[in-house]
Amino acid sequence: MKSDFYFLGEALAAAREGLAAGEVPVGAVLVGEGEILARAHNRPIGLNDPTAHAEVLALRSAAARLGNYRLPDTTLYVTIEPCIMCVGALIQARVARLVFGAPDPKGGACVSLYRLPEDPRLNHRLEVRGGIREAECRELLQEFFKARR
Repeated sequence: MKSDFYFLGEALAAAREGLAAGEVPVGAVLVGEGEILARAHNRPIGLNDPTAHAEVLALRSAAARLGNYRLPDTTLYVTIEPCIMCVGALIQARVARLVFGAPDPKGGACVSLYRLPEDPRLNHRLEVRGGIREAECRELLQEFFKARR
């Protein structure tokens, strides 16, 4: 069985595709039963869509593929801690697990700024594991922003 380390590597590959397209390099893969159901990178610039985060695009793709807006028993792997919008989408889709690389102290909604996945007022709990391949994920983002300055 492939590990969290492996699938975070797949998310990093998707992030690099986004980097090549001029987007902020965030990548995501959604996995079910050990199989990648969807992969995406950030595309808000290219699509002129503020909701086109890698996580949301991966959820949309997997839901279309499976013919169901609920994605139970799946794990989303993403290179950076998701924002409020993306965590909300994961909760609405009933994703079971989230594995992310680097924390996001400016916008993270899992451990950095907010802790939405464990909020008892919400109707779904999301298991969260962070810090997988953290240095690689952080360095990719830092290089992108350094080059933009």
